Amino acid sequence: MRTKKSPSTVISIKDVAKLAGVSITTVSRVINKFPSVKEKNKRDVLEAIKELHFEPSIFAQRLATGKSNVIALIIPRYEGIYYSFYALELIRGIGTLCEELKLDLLLHLTDARSQFSLRGVGGIIFSDVIGNRHQIEEAIRLKIPTVVINNYVKDLEVSSISIDNQSGAEQAVSYLISLGHKKIAHVSGDLITQAAADRFEGYKAALKKHGIPLKQEYIFQTDYSRGKARSAAENLIKLADRPSAVFVASDSMALEVMAVAREAGLEVPRDLSIVGFDDNPSGLYGPVALTTVRQPLIKMAEESVKVLNFLINPKNKPKVTKIVLPTELVIRESCRPIK
Repeated sequence: MRTKKSPSTVISIKDVAKLAGVSITTVSRVINKFPSVKEKNKRDVLEAIKELHFEPSIFAQRLATGKSNVIALIIPRYEGIYYSFYALELIRGIGTLCEELKLDLLLHLTDARSQFSLRGVGGIIFSDVIGNRHQIEEAIRLKIPTVVINNYVKDLEVSSISIDNQSGAEQAVSYLISLGHKKIAHVSGDLITQAAADRFEGYKAALKKHGIPLKQEYIFQTDYSRGKARSAAENLIKLADRPSAVFVASDSMALEVMAVAREAGLEVPRDLSIVGFDDNPSGLYGPVALTTVRQPLIKMAEESVKVLNFLINPKNKPKVTKIVLPTELVIRESCRPIK
């Protein structure tokens, strides 16, 4: 007769094997998702695990397979993170591929001061470097397979997958210039992030390339939040020498700029041309479809999992991979040529 252990008893893999009527090796193979296990044995083991409320040790899994299938995704916490298209796309892309590769995903939303345990983790994906460089250096020191995304890390022996933000921004501003605009403002993101800093550099590079002077009064720095974008837009439209166009470092902020302009009685693009960055689907459904720079967030997310999956396999020789993905200008309705 099958009997269930008392809740106070520590359940072991031996208990699961006994209840399922199989060997400990078979239980281990089911836990570690070996494809060679017979379907009946797999079903019996999973039923026993559920009945006993057994939680496999990640350390036991590591011993059985030579690696841990648990990977951690570290996302630096910032204003608006819980509503961020960027963060949601990364989680979607990474989570989907982890499921396909049978990797377990552990999510950390953290700031630079937070401490988190790295014990039992097979690998780590750091989503950007925002004041948490010491966490990456610690992972490298402990020889934990590590990948950094959305940041091209030049001076550390760590794999990174990033986006060519500077080139994308330069292309966007050059497009505005090709339409005849010379008074072009920039609403930046938080310049402590590499992405925002690179987009600002691309804005400046496009102006310089076309011989247009840089005006400090046309530059508005924000923290990527819509609240700061609204303040920037309110100040922008009050300028005596108002810009005819603005390049905004994210689509969510660009939509806020568009809303403020319309509230002030301006028409987009007749009175103000706007270009965003991200290709957030919400940019399609406003009063005017937003011209933007598409960044391949899902591809960046998937590449990070592929690289990390290679690194955590003990059969593979460790190597550092640096990937920079291109952007694409998507032209819609929010810009117009001027004389």
